[in-house]
Amino acid sequence: MTETLVKKSLDDSIYTITLARPEKRNAVSDRLLSALEEALTATPENARVIVLAAEGKHFCAGLDLAEHQHREPFGVVKHSRSWHRIFDRLQNGGIPVVSAMQGAVIGGGLELATATHVRVAETSTVYQLPEGRHGIFVGGGASVRVANIIGPGRMCEMMLTGRVMAADEGQRLGLSHYVVGEGESLDKARQLAARIAENAPMANWAMVSAISRIDNMASDDGLFVESLTAALTQTSPEVAERIGDFFKKKGQGPRT
Repeated sequence: MTETLVKKSLDDSIYTITLARPEKRNAVSDRLLSALEEALTATPENARVIVLAAEGKHFCAGLDLAEHQHREPFGVVKHSRSWHRIFDRLQNGGIPVVSAMQGAVIGGGLELATATHVRVAETSTVYQLPEGRHGIFVGGGASVRVANIIGPGRMCEMMLTGRVMAADEGQRLGLSHYVVGEGESLDKARQLAARIAENAPMANWAMVSAISRIDNMASDDGLFVESLTAALTQTSPEVAERIGDFFKKKGQGPRT
């Protein structure tokens, strides 16, 4: 019988992808990565938001060291680039991704989480980059994504010391956007996903496609791309109707 490593479901326009390897703390093996890539490739046409969740007590405990293989340098490069390809698909696939985290978010699990756009953590969530203890270096994008969030100095300190960071400190540094009680992360993620799904699809696409790329550009180039992106979104047929609805509700206070 084929093991199901990733489960997927569609509820209205919200597509949920669930890591389903709880007995291994959802550690990342090559087979799990392949299953995640297949789930992303199979994203339904009418999906407007993706929720990334995990079964069991832990979101993802990182690289499955039990399946770690000795590779020559070129093999390591190709393996690392496969992680980059799949995580780039999450971040730059044009669909907002909300992650629901609990327990261990360690190493490759943190690299996976930081490829998502909105992150919800339970109070049990802990973050760690233990690669130094294993004599290796990050290879799934942490030197870009994690460093962009918490700063390269903080990331270097986490790797050097291997210290464990609790949920509240992780939120202060930006590793999560929301902290909720035990067992509440998936409900909160779905609530946020439903709210995001109400946005204009092109606006959502622009936000998740343009902002991270603009961050990598020189200021003048970024501002130019901002103008082009604004032109694409603000001239879509849906905008006039949405702005008209806004003026009808003006004076009713901010929407939550």
